[in-house]
Amino acid sequence: MEIWKLRGLIHFFITVFLSSFAFCVVAPAITDVTMSALCPGRDQCSLAIYLSGFQQAIMGLGSLVMMPVLGNLSDKYGRKALLTIPVTLPIIPLAILAYSRDTPYFYAYFVLKTLTGLVSEGGIISLGHAYMADNIGEQRRAPAFGILSGVLSAALLSGTLTARFLSTAKTFQVATIASIIGAGYMRIFLKESVADTADDVERPILKADEDSPITKLPKLHSIPSVGGVLRLFQSSTTFAQAAVVAFFCSLDFGGLQASLLYFLKARFHYSQTQYADLMLILAVSMIISQLLLLPAMASIIREERLLSIGLLMGFVHVFVYSISWSAWVPYASATFGIFSAFTFPCLRSIVSKQVLPNAQGMAQGCISGVESFGQIISPLIFSPLTAWFLSEDAPFDYPGFSLLCVGFTMMIAFIVSTMIRPPPPAST
Repeated sequence: MEIWKLRGLIHFFITVFLSSFAFCVVAPAITDVTMSALCPGRDQCSLAIYLSGFQQAIMGLGSLVMMPVLGNLSDKYGRKALLTIPVTLPIIPLAILAYSRDTPYFYAYFVLKTLTGLVSEGGIISLGHAYMADNIGEQRRAPAFGILSGVLSAALLSGTLTARFLSTAKTFQVATIASIIGAGYMRIFLKESVADTADDVERPILKADEDSPITKLPKLHSIPSVGGVLRLFQSSTTFAQAAVVAFFCSLDFGGLQASLLYFLKARFHYSQTQYADLMLILAVSMIISQLLLLPAMASIIREERLLSIGLLMGFVHVFVYSISWSAWVPYASATFGIFSAFTFPCLRSIVSKQVLPNAQGMAQGCISGVESFGQIISPLIFSPLTAWFLSEDAPFDYPGFSLLCVGFTMMIAFIVSTMIRPPPPAST
């Protein structure tokens, strides 16, 4: 690994950590807050499931449109300038719940969270991968992206561990403060990063591979056209396959968001403490994977195969959730995260190698847009399915059936991933 370059990214890692910490510290508490505001004293609430799914779908729709736009703008105006948007906007809804969790304030939070999420959801991850691609060579991107994912996992670990010992009110206050510090730190210390491009010439954005020659696209504008984005997908088989994998992975991730916490609440009466314990186990597994295991394995196994391994173990991970027969089983299932955590760093690395430096932001933004499309569809499918199978009207006794269906999306992504072939060595 290019250690000196990673040291130069320390301010970037701190910015990502603080912003992600603010999100992760409230994650164990938000389900209980939602249930208390909408269905006080109950462990099963269809309204909470449907509202959460609706919010997730709307924010996914916003990300579908905005991520390619933000990515392309960052290619022109710089990563730091555009990172300001997803880093600062989440402060507003967090501050509302830091003040009060009563029902009127919850609805105010819900509306503002949905509106700000239209622009900011997924922005840190998308622009963060483009920022790292600007600073890390191709051959080291898979382990480097793994380190970025490790930082995100460290934020998950720190956030859930902190939430384990805080009251609900203090949890949102800490999250708000962390978000403000992260935004201020980024503006003061983070250095700008942008590819050196010329606006007055046509330039290729896709690398040549065995499937197609280098494709020249028209001059990149601030807002990419639909046709330009579609040509980006059509011009590289590998890029298109990676987009399909990203779509089905996002269906899986979105399905877990829409289903898992409410399933555990209804099935085993989980609360903020149990959610925090579960996320701690998952975070530790992901940190071990992304900071230790992935860098070591990336040197001996191609990232395409590591991606397939991660997807297969991701299916096993979700399948075990679906058949949980005791409150301890989800804890055991979370340990599979040590392998499923390979997925996103390897996928993003594969994508970054398909385009030239002047289009990293657009490429990563397009993949984030595809993932957002999955985030739109996923809650529309799995939220009603979860509510149905947790109710007394379920057609058969399988409370985790929606999670089983979520797992099948990961299996489809695994099958597609086996078709991805490594690119040929880059020519001089």
